[in-house]
Amino acid sequence: MRSFQPSLLLAPILIAAACTSTTGSVENYSAVVQSATLPIEDRYATSPDGVRIHYLSSGSGPLVIMIHGFPDYSGIWAQLTPALNDAYRTVAMDTRGYNLSDKPKGVENYAVPKLVADVAAVIKAEGRDKAIIIGHDFGAIIAWNFAFDRPEMLDKLVILSVPHPTTFANELATNPVQLRNSQYAVNFQKEGSEKNLTAEAFAGGIKDPAEKARYIEALKRSDFSAMMNYYRANFPIGMNAPAPGAPPVTHPPVTVPVLVLHGVKDPYLLASGHAGMWNYITKDSTLVMIPDANHNVHHDAPELVNRTIRNWLDARK
Repeated sequence: MRSFQPSLLLAPILIAAACTSTTGSVENYSAVVQSATLPIEDRYATSPDGVRIHYLSSGSGPLVIMIHGFPDYSGIWAQLTPALNDAYRTVAMDTRGYNLSDKPKGVENYAVPKLVADVAAVIKAEGRDKAIIIGHDFGAIIAWNFAFDRPEMLDKLVILSVPHPTTFANELATNPVQLRNSQYAVNFQKEGSEKNLTAEAFAGGIKDPAEKARYIEALKRSDFSAMMNYYRANFPIGMNAPAPGAPPVTHPPVTVPVLVLHGVKDPYLLASGHAGMWNYITKDSTLVMIPDANHNVHHDAPELVNRTIRNWLDARK
C-alpha cells in the first residue's frame, strides 16, 4: 500500500487451464525491475475462466510466486527479486484487475476461489507442480487461501503483514480497535467508491521519480472498480459480515513451514492479530516483528525483510 491524500479516506487491505506465455512484450515492461542482474521476462498465464494473468519471471531454481496487494502491481517486488533470483525462479504477478492482467467485470470475478486459481495457473504456466508463495496485503490473503485450498501445490508460505484469517476474525470479534481500524473496507464496499481513487494520489509517497512514473503508469492501466471488488467479494465485515450467531468459519491447517513478517507500526492490522497463528500450522512457524515498520514492511525495512526471507528459505531447502 502506498501513501495517498488523507482526504480519500483510504487504507491498505488485507482481507485473497490452458497456459500460454510471451516474452519481452509490452514495451519491454520488465524494466520495472531494473535493479535485478538477471534478465526479467514478461509472461502470461491463462486462468480456468479465461482471464490472462501477467507476471515477471527471472532466474532458475525452486519456484517463488510473489503476490502484491492493494493498490500495487508486480513492480513492488523489484528489491526482493534480485535478493532471490540467483538461486530461485522468481515470479511477480499482476493480480487480475491490475496493470497488464485482464480486468473482468463483476464482483463475482474477484472472489477468493478465482484469485487462488490464478496463482495455480501461473504455477502451471511455469511447468511446475508447486511453489513457494509470498504475499503482501491482499496478496497475503490470496496466499493464506492458496494454502487452504491447494496444499498439494504449496512448498512454503511467506506472509507480509496479514494475520491468519482465523486469528484475524477473532481479532475483529473481540478487539474494538481492530474493528474500528478496518472500517475503511466498509467504505470501499459501497457502490461508486472507486470514483474517488486516482493513481497520482496513491503515488504521493513515492520519492524516486522513475519509480513513481512506473507506478502511476501501472495503476492507470488498472481498473479501480476491480480493486474495490476485492473488498466487496471478500472482506469479512460489512456486506460479508457473518450472520448473528453463525458458527465461525474454519479452515484446514496449513501443512508447510510459514514465515510471517509484520510492521509493529501498522495502524490497519494490529500485531495482536497474529497471536495463536501457530495453532493452525502443522509445521514450523516463524513470526518476525519489525518495530519501526508500517504496513508496507517490505518498503520500510527492505534489507531486513529481504535478508530474512532469503535466509529462511535457504535454511529449508
